[in-house]
Amino acid sequence: MATKVMMPKLSDTMEEGVILKWLRKEGEKIKQGETLVEIESDKADMELEAYDTGVLRKIIVPEGGKAKIGALIAVIGDPTENISSLLVDLPPASAAPALEGAKAQSALSPSIAESRSKSAEAPTDIPSEQPTDGRTKASPLARRLASEHNLNLTRIAGSGPQGRVIKRDVEGALSEVPGTTKQSIPQTYAAASWEDVLLSPIRRTIAKRMAESKSVAPHFYVTVEIDMEPVTAFRDQLNNAGSAKISFTDILIKAAASTLMKHPSVNATFLGEHSRQYHNVDIGVAVALEEGLVTPVVRRCEQKGIGTINADLRDLVDRARARKLKPDEYAGATFTISNLGMFGVEDFVAIINPPEGAILAVGAIVEKPVVRNGQIAVGHRMKVTLSADHRIIDGVVAARFLQDFKKIVENPAALAL
Repeated sequence: MATKVMMPKLSDTMEEGVILKWLRKEGEKIKQGETLVEIESDKADMELEAYDTGVLRKIIVPEGGKAKIGALIAVIGDPTENISSLLVDLPPASAAPALEGAKAQSALSPSIAESRSKSAEAPTDIPSEQPTDGRTKASPLARRLASEHNLNLTRIAGSGPQGRVIKRDVEGALSEVPGTTKQSIPQTYAAASWEDVLLSPIRRTIAKRMAESKSVAPHFYVTVEIDMEPVTAFRDQLNNAGSAKISFTDILIKAAASTLMKHPSVNATFLGEHSRQYHNVDIGVAVALEEGLVTPVVRRCEQKGIGTINADLRDLVDRARARKLKPDEYAGATFTISNLGMFGVEDFVAIINPPEGAILAVGAIVEKPVVRNGQIAVGHRMKVTLSADHRIIDGVVAARFLQDFKKIVENPAALAL
């Protein structure tokens, strides 16, 4: 009996998937458990195994195409089995859009990818209709520019689609004419330039979830400034004592976990008529990818030492950047930390990652004058801002959370116990 291969739900926020690569061709045999296809979700690239043993009878969604969750993408069955009943009333496959990014282009056949690449490189002046009288193909702007400067279009090599002469080709020819420069071209012919970039699945999910978060969760923000000299010395001691290179993020994760155990109402989720306060601390850490942000989750941070957190986070970040995270490794955080300090950002606010109740934005460590015992001295300070969901967290609760977080970071020796 034929087996339907459906688009799986690879993350809690995934609504559709992109077929990156079919590892079997139609008519080829495949065994149950063998990898059949590579799929791009909104979080990672995943491999889908065959549900059954048989022959790949039909590929419904081609490479580069999209399908909604639960949609039929292929059929596996016996070579002689009639599968026509499975193919009735199928919606047309969503092919990769013309503006697809380089990642999706790489999943297409070489000829399609090449043609899209050439099209993407074409300038934005509007092309003319294809000439049918043997004239040189050229855009209206190129023709006008050539006419103004008495240039013969037939002697200009075109770099546009199908060899069409475009503005930059005429400008190149003009630069070779004595006494004529690009600056002499009338500025009235200058056209606006832009590029439409298709949003990646990750970026589309971010756009949807962040808009929902801001429109649904009433955000408020609380900021404190922390003396980072004690934790800097503490970090240096840890790095000198071991082989692992401990980061400030590792220490802040542990400090946040310790603080959240004292403030369970911050380690919580709004659920309509009640809030859910978690007994464990699973911290998501925002990681920037080219396509957008993902938040791999370090589990049970309240039970782990800083060294273990360091090892877990490094592994998660490496696999996040390689898009090899499993669905349960980027879902289910109870709290998130977003650190932009390494980019020199001193202060910012972050949007809560639903369904969590709060997120901590971490800025850069800044050298600045401070007052100690009535004397001005050089200090190293860092600002952190808690974005909180006012439906379950009050201002006083957020302030007390940051007060205790600041106290732990400024007295980090307790974290080693």
